[in-house]
Amino acid sequence: MAFEQWWQLQGEWVEEPNHRRGGESGVQRLYQDDGQVLYAKRQVGHSYRSLRYPFGRPTVLRERDALLSLPLLGVKAPCLRYCDVQCDAAGLWRGLLVTEELKGFQQLDHWYAGGGRERFGVAVNEQLLEQVASMLARFHRAGWQHGCLYQKHLFVRVEQVGERIEVETALLDLEKSRRRFSPRRAARHDMLQLKRHSSWSAGDWDRLVYLYQQAFGSAIKGLRL
Repeated sequence: MAFEQWWQLQGEWVEEPNHRRGGESGVQRLYQDDGQVLYAKRQVGHSYRSLRYPFGRPTVLRERDALLSLPLLGVKAPCLRYCDVQCDAAGLWRGLLVTEELKGFQQLDHWYAGGGRERFGVAVNEQLLEQVASMLARFHRAGWQHGCLYQKHLFVRVEQVGERIEVETALLDLEKSRRRFSPRRAARHDMLQLKRHSSWSAGDWDRLVYLYQQAFGSAIKGLRL
């Protein structure tokens, strides 16, 4: 479908439009005829500026770049279905980014709040912490910085499959992500931000940091998190 066809599709708001970055941005859930669920991030005049783009660039393009790069790092993220921008005669940008639903996944903080740790036990919680640590280490080693890393942006799928428990993690909401020259600085920024905005106990956080440092390697040793 072309941009206007995607733009005309309407669904329920899961993130009401907010006004910032010189424009507005919101997310709708779209239900397809085949039962598939998509998420459409709609933006009008919503842009960011950098040394490379001093006059501004639509934010959805930065998120698109991250979504296309993450699979190459072994980091799971929503599958990109469509992304494009349009500029009208007055110079106002519209941006649209459509991704597929991560079936079976939920926000990590919702998993804890719903009693996931109590249901699955300490061993699965350890596996979950290891998966999160490994995912973030791969992300940061490649020089990527999320830029807004809260626990709600970490998604998890924990399922009983026969005699074993499967644990899988994913990373979402990458519109503030960017590449940094120093992986160490990217790591410090994101991990300190995650610490401030997470509900992990002190013990779980210390364990996550230990596993993260082991996965990251010597370049992160001595970094206080």
